[in-house]
Amino acid sequence: MTERYSEIDAVIEYIHQSIYEPLLLARLARYAGYSPYHFSRIFKERIGLSPLYYVSSLRLQKAKDLLLRTNLTVRDIGLEIGQQSLGTFTTRFTERVGVTPSDFRNSTLQADNHLHSLQKLSDWRKLQPASHQYSRIEGTIQAEIPFEGVILIGLFAKPIPEGLPLYGTLLSSLGDFCFTGVKPGTYYLMGTSVSWGTLAVDFLLPHTTLRTRTKEPIIVGPYSSVLHRQVMLHVPRIDDPPILISLPVLMKKFLNEIAQHSNR
Repeated sequence: MTERYSEIDAVIEYIHQSIYEPLLLARLARYAGYSPYHFSRIFKERIGLSPLYYVSSLRLQKAKDLLLRTNLTVRDIGLEIGQQSLGTFTTRFTERVGVTPSDFRNSTLQADNHLHSLQKLSDWRKLQPASHQYSRIEGTIQAEIPFEGVILIGLFAKPIPEGLPLYGTLLSSLGDFCFTGVKPGTYYLMGTSVSWGTLAVDFLLPHTTLRTRTKEPIIVGPYSSVLHRQVMLHVPRIDDPPILISLPVLMKKFLNEIAQHSNR
């Protein structure tokens, strides 16, 4: 089945090729052959994000790449992606990735240790407490291709995995998941996976990890029931937004919860 507004694929490729150049809305709309208003509407309908928010997200992903793959200073990396102020770059990076640029650059060893610690866990499910307050969101997660490792899944405020999820958990296998105590609101379900043995750099820069997302929001009302969600981990697609949140941040948060649970 052909994806609706498949012509947006060419615009996404153009953005990737021109990411270090000024990418104003008018320029992107002209490339697509639409008016800015019409282009913005169909881009958001296809991708879930406005064109300029998508561009800024992709630039932060490039910043993550530059931090781990080059010796450029943090200031120079900010300039590379169009941030004239070091303070503004650091603030935006920290808000959307979950750690400062410097901490992200120095997190390889810690990331590797987190994955090894997760692989050694023997009991995961007991760490997910039941809550009878507010709503539950339950579902089943499967994968297009064979997979063994850890699955990071969460409910986010925007249709892009950035910042800490409002509700999130880690799973040791495919199958059922559940979020409890979900307050009324609008959420986007997104997840990715890290196979056991993956090198730290490959999940710090998760370009090839399996992922899933719901393009349509999940609306939760007061004490309402939410339909069981069936989600599929798939190989990256051109219209997937970048995974900005640093996965080791979520791993560390989960491991801290385990330590607190064990000390009770």
